[in-house]
Amino acid sequence: MKVAIAGGGTGGHLFPALAVGEVLKDHGHEVLIFISEKEVDALAVQGRTDFRFEKLPSVGMPALFSKAILGFFKQFNASFGPCRRIFADFKPDAVLGMGGFTSTPPILAGKLRGVPTFLHESNAIPGKANRLNGWLVDVVMAGFEECRRHFPKKRCETTGTPIRRSLLSARIPKDEANKAFGLRPNRLTLLVMGGSQGAHGVNEAMQQAAAKLAGENLQIIHLTGASDEEAVRATYRARAIPAHVAAFCHNMETAYSAADIAIARSGAASLAELSRFALPAILIPYPHAAENHQQLNAEIFARAGAATLLKEADISGETLVRAIRTIAADRGQLAKMGERSHSLLPGDAAVRVAGIIESYRKTQ
Repeated sequence: MKVAIAGGGTGGHLFPALAVGEVLKDHGHEVLIFISEKEVDALAVQGRTDFRFEKLPSVGMPALFSKAILGFFKQFNASFGPCRRIFADFKPDAVLGMGGFTSTPPILAGKLRGVPTFLHESNAIPGKANRLNGWLVDVVMAGFEECRRHFPKKRCETTGTPIRRSLLSARIPKDEANKAFGLRPNRLTLLVMGGSQGAHGVNEAMQQAAAKLAGENLQIIHLTGASDEEAVRATYRARAIPAHVAAFCHNMETAYSAADIAIARSGAASLAELSRFALPAILIPYPHAAENHQQLNAEIFARAGAATLLKEADISGETLVRAIRTIAADRGQLAKMGERSHSLLPGDAAVRVAGIIESYRKTQ
């Protein structure tokens, strides 16, 4: 088969797309992946030669009756036209959209070619794009069971959210993982991450917390995004807190293996990875996420006892320190939280998604 996957725009769309692509390629299929023109996409696929990558302009839908709607249709056509030309050459047997309006042009182009089309929605509630995409495709796949009720009553299956192959390998020994970041083997390690582009609010709160965390038996791996990297690094250095600070991390399997606790946003891809590594978490949902989906994602983990939930409006250095100390105080409870996290999501989601595409093709 030839399979086209649309997965650009954010790490939450792109990394699951890459994960499904890896499984399909292993099964002997040819894979084309659409990415956006954003720098985060270029950084994430840098050096990868295992797939054919094609860039499409990012498409975001404004309010229907706003002045920006004409610009949306112009931008949509700037993606749809190239899709049709690329498909005329590539001739896909199936098209998979991983979410967002960047997925809509390839899905629509696939429908016009008469090939099976698929949608994967990772979050607890779909955004505007996937509510539309759900009506277009043959099969919808959901990361959370709670999401299925938002789609038309057609074939819809819960698969979990696909995870990159590098994160499916055996966990790296903790001491070895900490050493890779220049950290010590005998300290509690916090992994702070704000998604593929960082989180300024979380970065600021951690800088405020640094004064109170100085002198405690902990160390930090902090993935800041590009804009806050130097400021966060300087703060930890001034407080003599052992820390590895970087804008982005290409070896997340090592970072997750080193960590005892994660402080993170609650995008579905991040939660799937935390679940895979059985990491308890302090979750701070991005407050402006479409349909408030990060809040709903985080509530699933909080209800299961796998995470502590903090709203960004409530975070400060003081509240963050209190949450860290509370969650770290009981190592037995910490382990139970990790076990609950691990049990929430399937670890073979990419295989499930690929299998549905293959089996659906065989029945046509």
